[in-house]
Amino acid sequence: MPGIFIDTNVLVYAYDRSEPQKQQQALQVLDRLVTAGLGAISTQVLSEFFVAVTRKIAVPLTVDEAYDRVKNYLQSWTTLDLTGMVVLEAARGARDHQLNFWDALIWATARLNQIPIVFSEDFQAGTVVEGVRFVNPFAADFQLEEWVA
Repeated sequence: MPGIFIDTNVLVYAYDRSEPQKQQQALQVLDRLVTAGLGAISTQVLSEFFVAVTRKIAVPLTVDEAYDRVKNYLQSWTTLDLTGMVVLEAARGARDHQLNFWDALIWATARLNQIPIVFSEDFQAGTVVEGVRFVNPFAADFQLEEWVA
């Protein structure tokens, strides 16, 4: 059962050659989580990933390359769907916790699927919102073994 939800930025850094340190770290984190069967992503994350790697990184992937990566993630990761309840919970997260709505979707997906950890660069590291902890896997003090052991 997955215990760590991966935000889009972790996937994108794995393909962003303009950030070699973050690229290496992202590859290490993703490899370890998929091998351990601990990671989960969502259809939102895959959608954002496709756009980012084909349009927003310094050396974008082709549409065919991005398609193949999305297909691979679908085959090898637990992938969670966005549902009406996730959207409603995200709206509550935006209202009650002042989360950006897209970030609130990440939080709501993890929360409603009982995944207690989100690896992301976008949230304040160490913050816990209703049982979901946000961890920055690119922080200087991040130790992967603490989360995957």
